[in-house]
Amino acid sequence: MKENVLKANKITSISEAHGLVKQRKIENAVEDIMDALGLDLSDDSLCETPKRVAKMYVNEIFAGLNEDISSKLKSFDNSYGYKGLVLEKDIPFYSMCEHHLLPIIGRAHVAYIPSGRVLGLSKLNRIVHHFAKRPQVQERLTVQIADLLSKTLVTDNVAVVLEARHMCVEMRGVKDSGAETKTMELRGKFNNKMKNTLFQQLC
Repeated sequence: MKENVLKANKITSISEAHGLVKQRKIENAVEDIMDALGLDLSDDSLCETPKRVAKMYVNEIFAGLNEDISSKLKSFDNSYGYKGLVLEKDIPFYSMCEHHLLPIIGRAHVAYIPSGRVLGLSKLNRIVHHFAKRPQVQERLTVQIADLLSKTLVTDNVAVVLEARHMCVEMRGVKDSGAETKTMELRGKFNNKMKNTLFQQLC
């Protein structure tokens, strides 16, 4: 495998210069696709499309490939001794199906039971958004969120539920508009039947 070729979803650091190289390669590829479709690249409405798509892919849609979020997830001592459920629900996210490069649109519900460490609530959202900004499958996305949350808080007591619509299901193939996929990763105390049931009711 070439050194500059990544397996799907793997992180790589990016410099500003490297980012511009990526953008130019994507821009050329989009131009080729549009040309193959018979689109007029001299049209005022289309001539900047390859550049816009390239910039969007590198800086927004797939930005999660280019950064290590771990250093931004500062946790704190649980000095107030809180031992109950912490739940951030209905976190909106957008990702891209790695099979067809079509959107995944969903909501995440992320929870943990503190031990010695706690996180600022916005950090739960940041974890979801970070991993969503990659080529993804929903099952992996669910596990990646749980893994990083568990590692950051040094606890197995984490739970992640994702509910999402996949445009590769709605726009092509079976074309089932409104179909929703639900995935769950329940660990530690969330494997307890009572807490499992309570968590799912809250979501």
